[in-house]
Amino acid sequence: MVPATALLLFPPPAPGPYGAERDASAYAAQGGGAFDPLPKGDPVELTLGQFSSRAVYDRSRTTRGRTTRMTGFVGKGDGDTWYPTRLLIGCCAVDARPDKVEIRGVDAPQADNRVTVTGTWRPSGKLGSDRAWPLVLDTTGLQRIGQPDSPYEKR
Repeated sequence: MVPATALLLFPPPAPGPYGAERDASAYAAQGGGAFDPLPKGDPVELTLGQFSSRAVYDRSRTTRGRTTRMTGFVGKGDGDTWYPTRLLIGCCAVDARPDKVEIRGVDAPQADNRVTVTGTWRPSGKLGSDRAWPLVLDTTGLQRIGQPDSPYEKR
């Protein structure tokens, strides 16, 4: 009873890039599917999860050539590589996994800042295969934002 009460009174801090940067799990990409068309006009607002799913699995490649906008916290990779990252959850924080997109064309802000990036997807690899990773966005815009209401994104 005491541990549960302690969690209610003193919730843990919002998750940041530490766990996301250390995620070594492979994405099980298999095949492709049909997605609804994206709305007309650019930029298209997508969550990182929506963007990733479409970039890897969408047979129609609806994100190709489209300017998209998405939000996440800044995570660092090797060298100058950085990623806007969100933690995707199915039912609860325990099953959270990071989703991220590699950014090109804009210098990295400080780690753990929240940002909205705008850019165009750079396709690579075969549709629905592990070679489609990592996803890369040629970025044309970057905006620092405040902390989102939730660090998580629902799958």
